Amino acid sequence: MHTIKFTSTNKSDKQFVNALRKNVNDYFKENNISTKANFAMVLKTIVLISMYIVPYVLILTIPTSTLIAFLLVVLMGIGVAGVGMGVMHDACHGAYSKKHWVNNLLAGSLYLLGSNVLNWKIQHNVLHHTYTNISGLDEDISEKGPIRLAERSPLKKYHRFQFIYAFIFYGLMTLTMLLNDFMRLITYNKAGLVKSQNKEMTAEFIKMFFRKLIYLVVILGLPMLVTDFKWYQIIVGFVIMHWVASIILSFIFQMAHVVEGAEQPFAETELDSDWHVHQLKTTSDFARNNHFLNWYVGGLNFQIEHHLFPNICHIHYTKIAPIVEKTAKEFGIPYNLKPSFRSALLSHIHRLKELGRA
Repeated sequence: MHTIKFTSTNKSDKQFVNALRKNVNDYFKENNISTKANFAMVLKTIVLISMYIVPYVLILTIPTSTLIAFLLVVLMGIGVAGVGMGVMHDACHGAYSKKHWVNNLLAGSLYLLGSNVLNWKIQHNVLHHTYTNISGLDEDISEKGPIRLAERSPLKKYHRFQFIYAFIFYGLMTLTMLLNDFMRLITYNKAGLVKSQNKEMTAEFIKMFFRKLIYLVVILGLPMLVTDFKWYQIIVGFVIMHWVASIILSFIFQMAHVVEGAEQPFAETELDSDWHVHQLKTTSDFARNNHFLNWYVGGLNFQIEHHLFPNICHIHYTKIAPIVEKTAKEFGIPYNLKPSFRSALLSHIHRLKELGRA
């Protein structure tokens, strides 16, 4: 697999990294708190998982009208997106708990979307976090159907309209993962990434097949067996749930990296930058003072802090963000912050327009 080394000739970069680590570590030591989940995080986990499970159980057990069922599947979509951002994400990074079995158990909440934990860890933990916003290595900025997210991707005439139609295709994110996971696993295996995770290809392929089969039997088969809804109504509800979850997930992810000020550096083998400084140059925070957003999106609006400290539970990001920002400014390193959800969304739309033009 093609890799890039991060090397910096700037002595100040190393000083920044040492100061940043010390300042953040001092916060946890001085306040005598763990970097992992606390009671508020556990409570949030219960609420978010319930937002997905409870509506599903109600659909199965209580006869409802089509309108009520529609509202319930929308709530399921909101819930499963919340679980993905606020529970699974931390667990896959080992940030939820010091106990591996807890992280593994909660990482498995990704199966509620019909997706695959191993694929996620390779695509997100390995590729995205290591090579953030580097075209050809970071799949988060690879082409999403007709959407151009990278400056070095081929430009087509229809891309000039992507700032309009992108939001329709964003709704296909989780359905695409459901269908494309097999090919992605094969691709990762050819690149040696499956072996790098100490996994065996055949076993992982078989486990993925049966997990997806079980998911489809539970999410589609059971409603067909025990409810009065027609099969096509259940399919429509399934698509609506995934579309809602996908729209939320896509918005939040894109507004952290495909916005104004988030660089997309290019290098063949070596990048003249410290890895930590690279994260600051390619990542953006947004809406840090929005309490509901901070709670619901699992700290993904604090992407700078997450990229620098992925092993720290997101419940602490609101406290360490000012520390990171202050340290970065002391060393003259840019800190990309969009003050609100609206400003981040508009910035993303502007970038889509820019990427749609030559």
